[in-house]
Amino acid sequence: MSVAIGTGTRSPERSASARRRSASLAIPLLVAVLAVTAIVALTVGAAGIPLSRLPAALGLSAESTAMTARDQLVLWSIRVPRIAAAAMIGGLLAAAGAIMQGLFRNPLADPALVGVSSGGALAAASAIVFTDSRFGESLRFLQTELLPLAAFAGSLATTALLYGISSRSGRTSIAIFLLAGVAITAIANAGIGLLVFIADDRQLRDITFWMLGSMSGVTWTKAVVLAPVLVIGLGACAFIARGLDLLVLGEADAFHGGVDVERLKRISIVMVSAMTGVAVSISGIIGFVGIVVPHLLRLVIGPAHRLLLPASVLSGAILMVGADTLARTIVAPAEMPIGILTAAVGAPLFLFILLRQRGLASL
Repeated sequence: MSVAIGTGTRSPERSASARRRSASLAIPLLVAVLAVTAIVALTVGAAGIPLSRLPAALGLSAESTAMTARDQLVLWSIRVPRIAAAAMIGGLLAAAGAIMQGLFRNPLADPALVGVSSGGALAAASAIVFTDSRFGESLRFLQTELLPLAAFAGSLATTALLYGISSRSGRTSIAIFLLAGVAITAIANAGIGLLVFIADDRQLRDITFWMLGSMSGVTWTKAVVLAPVLVIGLGACAFIARGLDLLVLGEADAFHGGVDVERLKRISIVMVSAMTGVAVSISGIIGFVGIVVPHLLRLVIGPAHRLLLPASVLSGAILMVGADTLARTIVAPAEMPIGILTAAVGAPLFLFILLRQRGLASL
């Protein structure tokens, strides 16, 4: 008895061909979408700037009007550094997620799993409470500068602790690294809970707003700090892409394929920690970017990290610039925490991915 196969069933050859076409168009398309998103972000906000005035405000046109000076002040003092920082933070978080998923050989892995974000959050909450209390009145004026430094230091300390726990005799256990990250996350959350308990109303508001994520405090100085981390990260991504591809086959097969597995682990862990730590230190906790963006891209362009990593950077940048634009316009002149928007978009997408995979698994 023969069974007819419907025309709606896609053969592996057709799926691979469609994925190759998507991959070849991915980078140019994402660059174009990011450019359009950035232009929209430049023009909208509490102080709107029409497209007709944008070239003059950016210094690309000699034409000048009565509003040019105001437009230039808004753009170069507030929006340009904010958009640049949002794009770089989104790129860093998405790239860290893609590396984490490749390292753990699990497309649902996320940088937050290893506790780096929680360690930074605990340090930031400590800075908020103890530089604004009777124990630190003389340090209150340093809080704006101290907060990102404290968050980054907390992230680095967490990474060092995790690496020390998971390494033995020159080998790093990814499973122990993950489990230790879960435990440290719980400890950090307990510490944050204690700080919330002893904080006054203003400190509690500051901690809550920071934990929800925001780009409101971004300056040129903070944006410039992100740039070298992103550039170095992109270079390292090109270096580890082949190793992550082979690691999917298992550590033994990757080793026989010429990959120094332990060095790959060390580089990947340092990269994920640095990318996440720097991003968290500037913006606060922003969820779902590191898990949803690379996972969706794997479905569209495939798992090859040579393309997946730069595509994740661009897609994360698009998501963050778009979310930040919405955050500062939905309730203008007030501002909504950006973490609320990324969670509102990311969580339904994540559920859709899970349901789709469950449906495919049942076929």
